[in-house]
Amino acid sequence: MNFGIDRLIADPELRAPLRGQRIALLAHPASVTFSLKHSLDALAATGDINLTAAFGPQHGLRGDKQDNMMESPDFTDPVHGIPVFSLYGDVRRPTDASMATFDTILIDMQDLGCRIYTFITTLRYVLEAAAAHGKAVWVLDRPNPAGRPVEGLTLREGWESFVGAGSMPMRHGMTLGELGSWFIDTLGLDIDYRVIAMDGYDPNAGPGFGWPLGERVWINPSPNAPNLNMARAYAGTVMLEGTTLSEGRGTTRPLEMFGAPDIDAQAVIAEMKTVAPQWLHGCILRECYFQPTFHKHVGTLCSGVHIHAEGPTYNYAAFKPWRVLALAFKSIRRLYPQYQLWRDFPYEYEFGKLAIDVINGGPELREWVDNAAGLPSDLETPTLSDEAAWTEVRAPYLLYR
Repeated sequence: MNFGIDRLIADPELRAPLRGQRIALLAHPASVTFSLKHSLDALAATGDINLTAAFGPQHGLRGDKQDNMMESPDFTDPVHGIPVFSLYGDVRRPTDASMATFDTILIDMQDLGCRIYTFITTLRYVLEAAAAHGKAVWVLDRPNPAGRPVEGLTLREGWESFVGAGSMPMRHGMTLGELGSWFIDTLGLDIDYRVIAMDGYDPNAGPGFGWPLGERVWINPSPNAPNLNMARAYAGTVMLEGTTLSEGRGTTRPLEMFGAPDIDAQAVIAEMKTVAPQWLHGCILRECYFQPTFHKHVGTLCSGVHIHAEGPTYNYAAFKPWRVLALAFKSIRRLYPQYQLWRDFPYEYEFGKLAIDVINGGPELREWVDNAAGLPSDLETPTLSDEAAWTEVRAPYLLYR
């Protein structure tokens, strides 16, 4: 199969509309060709694309920042001599000055298929700026490694943020190119928009189920996205950022596990299997121990749970990572009623709101966890409704069927 960038590099006729234009690229460390050349270098090497600017999202164009809320500066690319504008520094939206440096912007970013992953928000902000300035946008499409399944509550009105760009569930099941079309219609944007679609991509095909396993090398799109298992689990494990539980940062398997020094992982797994065993299909929960070298519980041995959405036991259609983590929180609350579970800090510059609510696009999940009388069905009913509604809304925008 071929990603959008590979098709554009290989086909001069596909590039023909770009000739004579000033071209910008929005990219990150996983923006590489089949031969693992960074897209900026590959586009420059074509000889017929006039690169005049580049943009980097959170963590940077080349991937220089490890954690959230660590800003990247603007700089001049030392090889190509073009300005590189940070969209996670002094600004989150492109400035008028940066928009004046190009005619068409190519967007080549590997997404993880989760609403909270900030590349989605950056896509929206660039589309809005392009519409306002009369610029064209081409998305060089890449796979959604989490595939087509939809899961989670829809972001509620008034809860938009840099980790919540639109009214979609946590796990949206679309590619970046497809999402761009949805944003344009939803926001009523008048814009010259094109998707360079993938060749040979089937999001429901094994063994990768969303990712072309065995055909393409996995490159971290952000520093703590090290492998496909993490990408599959991320729509659930990202919620750990709003809790006092470690999400495994400071270990080699971040955002695949959770734990803390003062919980009993065996007891948590047993409680999860008691409360809602139907939410645990498609994966294996394994008790583990880890000692983070940085971040939460640094230097302290944690009793933890590793979520394995891989191997012969992985069931693509059955695995529900958002429900798995919701169930983990509920089980911890039942076992330790006074546990200080929710972390109170300004998450992605949102003040006066609990981080777990910002992440979920509303307080419903937290309120369900904290309600001692709350049953699995009390969360399942509104979630199923939201999932069904989104599945219908997104249908016209799907390019790969």
